Amino acid sequence: MSLTIPSPQSDATPSVEAGAVPQSGALQPRTYQVRTFGCQMNVHDSERMAGMLEDAGYVPAEGDHADVVVFNTCAVRENADNKLYGNLGILAPVKAANPGMQIAVGGCLAQKDRETILKKAPWVDAVFGTHNVGALPALLDRARHNNEAQLEILESLDVFPSTLPTKRDSVYSGWVSISVGCNNTCTFCIVPALRGKEKDRRPGDILAEIQALVDDGAIEVTLLGQNVNSYGVEFGDRQAFSKLLRACGEIEGLERVRFTSPHPAAFTDDVIDAMAETHNVMPQLHMPLQSGSDRILKAMKRSYRSTKFLGILDKVRERIPHAAISTDIIVGFPGETEEDFQATLDVVEKSRFATAFTFQYSKRPGTPAAELPDQLPKAVVQERFERLTALQDRIAAEENRKQLGRRLEVMVTAQSGRKSEETHRLSGRSQDQRLVHFSVPEGAPAPRPGDLVTVTITEAAAFHLVSDPTLEDYSLRRSRAGDAWDRSQADSCGAPAPGSAPGQKGVSLGMPSLPLRTR
Repeated sequence: MSLTIPSPQSDATPSVEAGAVPQSGALQPRTYQVRTFGCQMNVHDSERMAGMLEDAGYVPAEGDHADVVVFNTCAVRENADNKLYGNLGILAPVKAANPGMQIAVGGCLAQKDRETILKKAPWVDAVFGTHNVGALPALLDRARHNNEAQLEILESLDVFPSTLPTKRDSVYSGWVSISVGCNNTCTFCIVPALRGKEKDRRPGDILAEIQALVDDGAIEVTLLGQNVNSYGVEFGDRQAFSKLLRACGEIEGLERVRFTSPHPAAFTDDVIDAMAETHNVMPQLHMPLQSGSDRILKAMKRSYRSTKFLGILDKVRERIPHAAISTDIIVGFPGETEEDFQATLDVVEKSRFATAFTFQYSKRPGTPAAELPDQLPKAVVQERFERLTALQDRIAAEENRKQLGRRLEVMVTAQSGRKSEETHRLSGRSQDQRLVHFSVPEGAPAPRPGDLVTVTITEAAAFHLVSDPTLEDYSLRRSRAGDAWDRSQADSCGAPAPGSAPGQKGVSLGMPSLPLRTR
């Protein structure tokens, strides 16, 4: 589906090239900003959008103002619409004061709402869906050239997204999509309707992308799929995912492998064996429960029951004793009784999740659950939600206290805690994905993002761990990822990085970049 809709901004002056506009007699690159709502798949899609824009000659905006603002949207939560249109409303007067500015909307909500976005926000210049991320620069160029809003929604992939240029948010870790789409029919979920049936990448293509990330300095990857462990269904190999995990173990320099999110119904023993036996697959599992009530799971069309879910956790912990397990839970699904909710509390108590992402059920038009009777009052859902989060917070704090006195290897991240200026602590993730805030002892070398420190945990809270080590207890391992961080910082300010050869560049992911065109 491709439409051209007249834009009210008909007096805007088109630029001469996609990513450049004339300023004071010289072409200057246009700036961009991508704002992301939603899941890890959206985050990775945003990296592709940024990569496409930079290949077309755009540069990242510094500060709040950008010539192009792209919204990558989510349609899973009820407030997704309000969040998008609220942000678009805020930008309307900004764009009116800056006629050359452009606004684009992509992602799941764009795939769902289509023409509605342009009707509600006619100042938007381009709308594109989940299947044609690569069309973004061309749509912006066409909208600017024709002074008309562009709407292009495809019903299936025109090109697998991972072949597109990607600008990664992090030099030390990266997302790698192994599949897109979903073959399940969960009654609360609109994702299959927006992202389509599952499409699997060939293993060789996945491993080549991972190798490129590692060659560029990354030491951690997270494998992404709507149901990551059903990978291989398209080419008929039921053990394809466990084979892929084992193949990741053969990649030299790759230290941490994670994946999200597996479906309990497709979780098989060969995957558990691969997790336990592959040295760089981390002792961490995120597996959505959604509900502990078998009756509600059936109504959700989740093809497993609570006994199977708990059995998977038992097997994982038997093979990987220190595994940290997290989950997703929906509270207030239509028809949920107090007995059903109590069943969820019981499963949460037994599961001992390190963390849980808890959601209040939101009615999404176009999903079967939206038409079910017995939609629960908001007050009932809120009260249950608060009980669930209180229970999970207690369990998380108890599980974190078990880490006291343990020595953990922590990969340092670029983001620090909110109180970092007060505490002078840095932050990172342990192998099991727990957040650790740590201080660097006086006289000890400071790590770079991507380096690894080994410290003893001295404090524990529900959502993080703390380590204030002595000089003797602090161990730093400088990594290739830290070197890559140094190079990226040097590149950003035009200075040579320590140890880098003149003209040395990182590995390009996706299509080759194109130079900025000028006339």
